[in-house]
Amino acid sequence: MNGFLYFNFGLLLALLMLSLFTGIARAQEMEPRAYSNAPIGMNFLLMGYGHSNGALLFDPSLPIQGAEADVNIGVAAFAHSFEIKGQSAKFAMAFPYAGLDANGFIEGAYRERIVSGFADPSFAVSVNLSGAPALTLNEIRKYQQDTIVGATIKLTVPWGQYDSDRLLNLGTNRWSVKPELGISQSLGDWIIEGAAAVSFYTDNSDFFGGQELEQAPIYSMQGHVVYNFAPGQWTALNATYYTGGISKVDGIEKENRLDNWRLGITLAMPINKYSSIKLAVGSGISTRTGTDFDAILLAWQYRWGGGL
Repeated sequence: MNGFLYFNFGLLLALLMLSLFTGIARAQEMEPRAYSNAPIGMNFLLMGYGHSNGALLFDPSLPIQGAEADVNIGVAAFAHSFEIKGQSAKFAMAFPYAGLDANGFIEGAYRERIVSGFADPSFAVSVNLSGAPALTLNEIRKYQQDTIVGATIKLTVPWGQYDSDRLLNLGTNRWSVKPELGISQSLGDWIIEGAAAVSFYTDNSDFFGGQELEQAPIYSMQGHVVYNFAPGQWTALNATYYTGGISKVDGIEKENRLDNWRLGITLAMPINKYSSIKLAVGSGISTRTGTDFDAILLAWQYRWGGGL
């Protein structure tokens, strides 16, 4: 059966991974196949479960030492493929619900925070600029990828649980936007990908006791080596580097510039022409400041429409 009946939606998987993290960690997602072509008019539903452990939720500006956190999260996400000026495009959104169990020391006193609720939702639009023409399902059966160049803009909305009297929350009480430019090159059964992005943050004027939190942009790069075993079955080795993000609290600059590396692996396998499952894991390998965590995500994808 043609491989595109087992189409794997990289952008939506990226939003699921993105929803595992809040604050600074949103610059860290690794997203293989985010710019792969898709039949126009196809819809995608993903349900995922993720677990993270480590300093993933902690802004380095926070006065927390020896911090550890366990996060369990369920995510529902939806995406739709469409056409823009003859090229394929995708819209995706993800809504996470999480439980956080964290502990650490604040000014020498041990503190624990247990909370559950909605985290900030994420929205993204991805447009392929060249190499991925808008095609129907019948037309895409004959499509062979060469070089794809695409762009994405991602938005997180401060709708998640937030309590300004607490240092740790599931929501961030601020907006973020992340423009990205990516490229994907097919080499037979292999695909080599790279992307560069910058994340911008609005100020949080109600940060811990009414303080104001400002954060400089975070600059990131990611790369992927993807191998296709069979139609719809692939694995990817992922790496990302991110830097910047110095923050200020009430105008006082913190010594918390990021200079971090992460590695990850993604595996996708089809169940039938409508469904597939994905497993993604990631871990920090070099961390200058904060956000040192391990994460795992298992997701089920169902697709319909577009002539399927």
